[in-house]
Amino acid sequence: MHLPRHRCCTLAATFALALLAACTTVQRRNPIATWVPSANFDQRHAVIIVLHYTQQHSVEESLSTLRGENSTGPVSAHYLIGKDGRIFQLVPDGARAWHAGNGRWGTITDLNSASIGIELDNDGASDFAEPQVESLLRLLDDLTTRLMIPKTQVIGHADMAPSRKQDPGPRFPWSRLAAAGYGLWPRGELGEPPAGFDPWLALSAIGYALDDRPAAVRAYREHYRGDRATALDAQDLRILANLAAQRAKRPTQ
Repeated sequence: MHLPRHRCCTLAATFALALLAACTTVQRRNPIATWVPSANFDQRHAVIIVLHYTQQHSVEESLSTLRGENSTGPVSAHYLIGKDGRIFQLVPDGARAWHAGNGRWGTITDLNSASIGIELDNDGASDFAEPQVESLLRLLDDLTTRLMIPKTQVIGHADMAPSRKQDPGPRFPWSRLAAAGYGLWPRGELGEPPAGFDPWLALSAIGYALDDRPAAVRAYREHYRGDRATALDAQDLRILANLAAQRAKRPTQ
C-alpha cells in the first residue's frame, strides 16, 4: 500500500538522491480534527519474530510469490533467506507485511502488525541448509538488537496459527536457535511438575491458543519434540512446567 503524495518534486538528475530523501510521505490526518502536531512519537515497532518455510522450489519462485498478485491474494514477508544463505529484504522493518494471517500468540491477535516475518527457502520436507541457518542466526542477532525484540520472542507460524499452519515444521532446528539464545526453550533439569499442574494452563501461558487443543499440541510438539503428535505425555508435562516457569519469571507480552 502506498500513502498519497501531496506534491510532485521536479529536480535535476544530479539532485535525485536528495529529492528521494526530502520528499517523504506524510502521515494521514483526520479531517474532523484540528492538526496540532507533536514531535513526541516514533514508528510502530515489532515485538515478535515469526518464522516460516516457503514450501516452494526456489528463491526465485518465492520472490515472485512474495512480490506479486496471487490467486488467493497478495502475501509478503520482511525477509527471505535462501538455501545458500543469501538474505533478501522485501518490506521495511517498520512496515506491516502480510505473512502471518489469522492467529494469536498470547495476547497478540494481530501478528502482522506486531511482528517481523522471515521466510526460509524450504520445501517443507527437507532439512534446512547450514548456510541458511547461519544467516538466520545472523539476522536474528541484528533484529533483536536493533529493534529491541526480546530473544525469547521468536516463534513459528504454526505456533500462532496451529489449526492452519505447520511451518517451519518438525525439521526446523529450534534447539540450534535455543543454543544461541533465541526462542523459549527448556532450561536446566526437567523436574517433575508441581502438584495440581495443569498442562493446558501452561500451554496458554506460553502463548498457544487453545481453541483447537489437538492442533495446539501438534504445534507445540513440532516445536519442542520434533514430531506431530496430538497428545501430551509425561515428558511434555515436565517441559511445559519448565517453560511456564520461565514465562512467569520474564513476561514478554
